[in-house]
Amino acid sequence: MTDFIQNGLPLALFVIFCTLAVVSALGVVILRNPVSSAFSLILVLLNIAGIFAMQEAYFISAVQIIVYAGAIMVLFIFVIMLLSIERVELDMPTNKAFWPVPIVLGIAFFFGMFVVFLKGSTVAIKGPFTSQAVEASGGNVRVVSELMFSDYILPFLAMGMLLSIAIVGAVLLAKRKVD
Repeated sequence: MTDFIQNGLPLALFVIFCTLAVVSALGVVILRNPVSSAFSLILVLLNIAGIFAMQEAYFISAVQIIVYAGAIMVLFIFVIMLLSIERVELDMPTNKAFWPVPIVLGIAFFFGMFVVFLKGSTVAIKGPFTSQAVEASGGNVRVVSELMFSDYILPFLAMGMLLSIAIVGAVLLAKRKVD
């Protein structure tokens, strides 16, 4: 029993978290109701937080739950409900010449994922930030904040811009006139 807990349980939990994340991500794309789609995205974010926790990145896991699954998704759901989207319309072209493009892109995506699964691993590569090095530098929050606001400031700002653009786009799409 202890052998399973030490060796088999982390792999089983990793597979469960990944499977639930992929199924929930499919729900984000497939569900037509925007509120249901947003709740599926919350499930994706919670499963990603579980994967972070398994890799002993507890601070990132907590930030994932508090900031993304909590605050940002509440904001998204608020915007969706504020816009009171009555019905969902798909603005897909009916031209048959359009359909090979998403099919080719989908095949390329699944081929890329297949290659990643063949060459990938379920174990994260340990970086220079061991638990002793993090504690010597002042703790998790200090190390993450110093990295985020120095080396990774551009991705941090880009993420904020993308979230702002997504909300403005949702408002513009919902406020357009239907003929």
